[in-house]
Amino acid sequence: MTLIASHTVALAMPRSEAWARLRDLTQAPHYVPGLTGCRFHPGPREGLGASRRVFRKGGQWLDESVVHWEDGSGFALALHKAQGGAPFPFRQASFHYTLEDAGAQCRISTSLHYQLRGGRVAEWLMRRAFEKVVREIGENLKAYYESGRTQNGDYDMRRALAAGHDMS
Repeated sequence: MTLIASHTVALAMPRSEAWARLRDLTQAPHYVPGLTGCRFHPGPREGLGASRRVFRKGGQWLDESVVHWEDGSGFALALHKAQGGAPFPFRQASFHYTLEDAGAQCRISTSLHYQLRGGRVAEWLMRRAFEKVVREIGENLKAYYESGRTQNGDYDMRRALAAGHDMS
């Protein structure tokens, strides 16, 4: 059974402006907690098939590949470790960003769709942690889009560039 943790926030901008920012897959380190940079894999840099490696503090990394792309509205990223499938504790995981109009402004929904290893006990133990992370990503994205200021204290663009993480 696939579980979903989701959060929706209003953005003080039209959907077209939010989409212009969201479609730039280099921007995640500005609002996703713990990311220190990202680098694209060979191939497209946006749209279906685009893939990046995101780096986390402590030297950890995760691959994210676009498996669904709806121009102007959002996309879904499959979370995986190289060719080895979803990272522990997931059996399967994808992160979704969805924009919708709200008058002159818009709303963005962030959601984690997942299946865990370990059954119902693991699901019960991890549910709140995943809900908290998804909420934090949504709130940080809102603050970053509306202010232009990085919301992730772990991200330092100068360090990421020096380490060779492609941020363009």
